[in-house]
Amino acid sequence: MTERTPHANAADKIKGGTQPSSISFMALLIALVRRELRALWHDPWQLALISYIPLLGILCLWWLFSAGLPRQLPVAIVDQDHSQLSRMLTRQLKANPVTDPQSFTDLSSAISAMQQAKVYAIVVFPYDMKKDLLTGHKPTIDVRYNSQFLLVGKLLSSQIQLSLGDGLLHVAGLKQLANGTPKSQVAVNLSPVKSQTTALFNRNNNYIGFLVPPVLVALWQLLSMLVMANSLNRELHLAPTNQNNGIVNTLTEHFWPKVLAKVVLFTPILMLQGSFILAWLYLYLALPMAGSLALLLVAQLVMLLAVWSLVLFIFVVMRDSARVISFCTALFAPAFAFMGITFPTHDMPQLAQWWRLIMPSSHYIESHVSVVSYGAAWPSVAGQLSSYWGFICLLPFIYLLSRQLLPSTVSANNVVAVVDSGVALPAKGQ
Repeated sequence: MTERTPHANAADKIKGGTQPSSISFMALLIALVRRELRALWHDPWQLALISYIPLLGILCLWWLFSAGLPRQLPVAIVDQDHSQLSRMLTRQLKANPVTDPQSFTDLSSAISAMQQAKVYAIVVFPYDMKKDLLTGHKPTIDVRYNSQFLLVGKLLSSQIQLSLGDGLLHVAGLKQLANGTPKSQVAVNLSPVKSQTTALFNRNNNYIGFLVPPVLVALWQLLSMLVMANSLNRELHLAPTNQNNGIVNTLTEHFWPKVLAKVVLFTPILMLQGSFILAWLYLYLALPMAGSLALLLVAQLVMLLAVWSLVLFIFVVMRDSARVISFCTALFAPAFAFMGITFPTHDMPQLAQWWRLIMPSSHYIESHVSVVSYGAAWPSVAGQLSSYWGFICLLPFIYLLSRQLLPSTVSANNVVAVVDSGVALPAKGQ
């Protein structure tokens, strides 16, 4: 008969999942954080997500918009008039740094080039355009642009109209002089009211300050989601064997301390990435900044905690690695489009507006714009942060669902583990 020692009994208790009373919660949390660090060190993909992938992504996106303003965008010119006026208008477009006119012999070839994204707009000068202008008729200059490229289409639409308008004003002035209008009166007749447009928060129309911050925020949110989702998914694939300090790999064992350890480890790392984005944009690139960076850091922290809660909710509901990653990616991928930077959110369908409220980045961008552009102080930012109340309400649901759903996942994994190990399951009735 084999004699069992007290040490063996203690080991059996640990193996069965009983937590020794000598281990305090703080010691358990420290042990779990060390466990996460070891797992992080042995996971190349997770290491990449918190190290060089964010850095490369930030630098590449900044490089894409580093020109500040799109220039030399190809525009198809279909000249059916072949007059001095049409050639003058073409030169006007050529003088505009945004447009790069390219001649086409017919409209069909120009449309084909636009469909292939070789040009972004088409300008058609009609037959007898100059004759119609001089004889008092109103010829129509056909201008088409590809609105699928929202910013490019909007920019080309305004710049083409501006260039053509300047050229046609010159022709209209000559016509009035020919009709005997005094030269001093011509300018008044052509432009009785002059307007001046001054951008308050983007004086140079720089696309870096306009587009890059929300794009980087959307990227940061996506990376944060992947980091937490990968860490949670790892718990689904661990074999239920003993670990140091009495930590068991079973999903339900110390589930909430494990979640807290992940938050404690990854929150400072992701906040360091968010701080780098702000420092790069507003300290190194010296983009206009009216408010305090400290307020943006607070807003980033609240946004990050909201991302954690949403990913945890999806994980508890689905409990499947592929489904969790797929659903989270589909949820967060259109974050930039739903921020309201390039498209007014009130014009979105109702479903899209509900979807927008689910994404933490949509709440953060309001604080970002108010601090950067308007110099909002803490009371205003605190009021905007109150919009995250829905993510706080998720916590009770996460707790209840974890108590109901996670044990069933553990039971299913144990059955699969028994089948994989070759142990025969008893038949029904035995």
